[in-house]
Amino acid sequence: MRKLFITVTVLLFFVILILPFASIVIGAFEGGFGPFIQSLGRPEALHALAVTGIITAIVLVLNTVIGLLLSLEIARGTWIAKWIRPFVNAVLDLPFAVSPIIGGLMIILLFGPNTLLGAFFEQNGFKIVFALPGMVMATVFVTFPFMIRELVPVLSELGTSQEEASATLGAGPVRTFFRITWPAIRGAVGYGLVLTAARSIGEFGAVLVVSGNIMNQTQTATTLVYQDSTDFNEIAANSMALLLALASVAVLLALEWIKLRKEVGGHVH
Repeated sequence: MRKLFITVTVLLFFVILILPFASIVIGAFEGGFGPFIQSLGRPEALHALAVTGIITAIVLVLNTVIGLLLSLEIARGTWIAKWIRPFVNAVLDLPFAVSPIIGGLMIILLFGPNTLLGAFFEQNGFKIVFALPGMVMATVFVTFPFMIRELVPVLSELGTSQEEASATLGAGPVRTFFRITWPAIRGAVGYGLVLTAARSIGEFGAVLVVSGNIMNQTQTATTLVYQDSTDFNEIAANSMALLLALASVAVLLALEWIKLRKEVGGHVH
């Protein structure tokens, strides 16, 4: 039975992952290496990659800062009362429970051009929906839990004894954080960053809803793949999809590298 389960697992892995990836590679190089490069060198493709990179960079900064502060509050602070912590945890897991499209729709209902907030911001020259700010908000919504879910367990396991000892010896909060807390959580921060980057690069549903998928304006790499496939531009769609797949492989390798460094550091310690 064990051999049967292993065989079935390998077959499923082959059918679900290897065959689609091989199909993408074959489709990307169907016309040779030249069309592959030309597809990725199109102005709309370069713009879509740039927009994806900008969104990912902004989301990484926002999620790191906000996620770190909120994680410290959940694990250490007293501002969030114990009786509302379950509610806060449920809200934090909301992006895992609902479709990203629903997240994008909520942003449109709040900041769309026909809403009170959306009209106010547009009158002041700050467009949210069908612009970069809305795309960033949508991506933050779907990636927000990753950093917090990596940090809170580490902070809870770490406890406060070392931080309290540091404070007793006269160290201020900032010095205590960088000398005591940060070395213990930087591995978890690295995990959170990598997971957030992977999700940001591959996000499709929420961004498609709030961006309008306007070429050379609000189009990301994933929405360009969608448009190329609907326009039957198969080589271009497969080329961009292959690039995104290779980015995902790079993310997995980064995760394994962080994990290996953490294990080696633990053995040395």
